Amino acid sequence: MALERLQKVIAEAGIASRRKAERMIVAGRVRVDGKVVTKLGTKVDTFSNITVDGEPIERESLHTYLFYKPRGVVSTASDDKGRKTVVDYFEEIPYRLYPVGRLDYDTSGILLMTNDGKLANKLMHPKHEVPKVYVAKISGILTPEEIKSLTHGVKFDGHKSAPAKVKILHTDKRKNNQIVQLTIHEGHYHQVKRMFKAVGHKVLKLARERYAFLDLKSLTSGQYRELSHNEVDRLKHLD
Repeated sequence: MALERLQKVIAEAGIASRRKAERMIVAGRVRVDGKVVTKLGTKVDTFSNITVDGEPIERESLHTYLFYKPRGVVSTASDDKGRKTVVDYFEEIPYRLYPVGRLDYDTSGILLMTNDGKLANKLMHPKHEVPKVYVAKISGILTPEEIKSLTHGVKFDGHKSAPAKVKILHTDKRKNNQIVQLTIHEGHYHQVKRMFKAVGHKVLKLARERYAFLDLKSLTSGQYRELSHNEVDRLKHLD
């Protein structure tokens, strides 16, 4: 069973900031299972009964959704330009959800939305190398040398990408464009577009079709579904 620091649990319940929660603990205002706790760093589990000034805190249940993000939507909680955000699609959900990573404004496809900060941090950490499958329509036609470059990793802005898997889905020689499936394990800003640009091709259209073992088969653009306990558990145990 996962244990979390008491001040973190109080902060996530919306009672106070983490720093203020620490002051509450030191002042003896917090009880865990009926006992006053004044030691910072005390850890509690999901079933601990926590009160602040005698009032029990309501701990937010954790939820994760698979969202089919449309094009023309920003992957943030708010936007200073007034554009539609992914959070706008979840207005009827009674808890705060945030995107796990992001998709570009003009990119569609799989985006996870969650209020589970621990899960989000795990999935976004580079060491876990979550596979992500994109389908891109590009200008021009990849040469064997360019495919080899993508497969071994390409350099852009001083960074070399990790090796990618490349699969040609369709080639239109008359229109001089190609549809390519690219599987990567990283999440750098505009990564797919920058990888294709590094080998001389512009991305005309882009969609993320798979994230780890998850796909969009049951959804249409703008729809979402909550992940099952089994799916969340699989995500938590990705290597």
